[in-house]
Amino acid sequence: MQKHSPASDLTTGSPLSCIFIFALPLVFGTLFQQLYNFADTVIIGRFLGENALAAVGVTYSLNFLILGFVQGCAVGFGVPVSHAFGAKEPQEVHRYYWNGLWLSAVISVVFMLFTVALTMPLLRLIHTPESILDTAAVYIRIIFAGIPLSMLSNHSASVLRALGDSRHPFYFLLISCALNIALDYLLVAVIPCGVAGAAIATILSQGISGLLNCWWLFTKTDGFSVRRKEVRFSPSHAKQLCLIGLPMGFEYSVSAVGAVIMQNAINGLGQTAIAAQTTGEKIRQMFTLPMESVGMAMATYTAQNHGARRPDRIRSGIRSGLTIQYLYCIASWLVIFLTKKSLVALVLGEAVSPTALGALDYLTRISALFAVHGSLMIFRNALQGMGYSFQAILSGAGELAGRSLGAALAAGGLGFTAICYANPISWAFALCYCAVMVALHLRRPDKNNGKAKSV
Repeated sequence: MQKHSPASDLTTGSPLSCIFIFALPLVFGTLFQQLYNFADTVIIGRFLGENALAAVGVTYSLNFLILGFVQGCAVGFGVPVSHAFGAKEPQEVHRYYWNGLWLSAVISVVFMLFTVALTMPLLRLIHTPESILDTAAVYIRIIFAGIPLSMLSNHSASVLRALGDSRHPFYFLLISCALNIALDYLLVAVIPCGVAGAAIATILSQGISGLLNCWWLFTKTDGFSVRRKEVRFSPSHAKQLCLIGLPMGFEYSVSAVGAVIMQNAINGLGQTAIAAQTTGEKIRQMFTLPMESVGMAMATYTAQNHGARRPDRIRSGIRSGLTIQYLYCIASWLVIFLTKKSLVALVLGEAVSPTALGALDYLTRISALFAVHGSLMIFRNALQGMGYSFQAILSGAGELAGRSLGAALAAGGLGFTAICYANPISWAFALCYCAVMVALHLRRPDKNNGKAKSV
């Protein structure tokens, strides 16, 4: 079978068109992924009840902390691939891919063993209520056991996107989401496996997505095959991958520590607050994850143009990315304003209980500040695309500070209102840092070629 290359060169053409067209599959992918997450929440809430919903929700911060590091590394391992692709160095592309795969395997197995063994202590660390402790442990332990499959899915998708192919990871994500929803219903509603069924459905579908990405990479993409010279471990390539990938993983985790602190504060407000925030947050993510997809497109666009030494296109790309984000923020706020009662009722079955009213309050407050999140995704991913991963860790520290402040205000008397604003505060802190760093790097001369160094 003849191979063809789906790779797209983002170093030519209109920056707005490049980012928009490349981002579309990513946006639709996250929308379908959130559709799955929303369906998962509905299935658990309707068939297993509010206790099970709270048990799954309470694991979010730990999921964010552990899987965030794993996923951040996987995404970061794609950045050198983009640099090499933009510089037109195909052999380097392949060396970075294979060394990233070996690093991913080691990291995922170590984290799987560590987290499965320490599931219960981690849940107790965030003061998970005893009434939902055992249920939460069943769910998150299975998710932790599936870390290698999650890593495979994220790394393989990041490499395809690094080559400019955002369409096929999207297609395979659609298959994964459809399978996930079907397995969710089968293992929760038909075969009563409880929250374990939902967790099994998640890790199996991630594994299928990863295998499909790898299949496409090796059977349909020019130049990818198993060659001893390219497959063998290279300390120099592994070092460069670690310099970019590990800081991105730490950035996700540093930010997630703030989520753990905030979850601890939510847990102290009681089960109703947990269920309300879980419901509101699931709906919020359905609207804000597309902004993160535009950010991912910005990272690939920036990385390729960095490899091609085109700082002028990076500047234009940042402006174009912000334009896309702000238009989307206006549209999403309007949709939430008109449909939030129906969305909450869809999850909980009604919209007048204390839990439902709390979820509505959460959505009303946080949706008004979506533009902060959208801006952060552009500036942070520009930094990451250029390879400034260590500096991106400090943006994660900004999110940690913001969520910690929200948790402190909640404990200090503001209660659930502080929880509603904790995420926007964290976005604002991180945005301020990233915007300043972007401005500095745009003005810094590149000592290697005398040009202004890119963002």
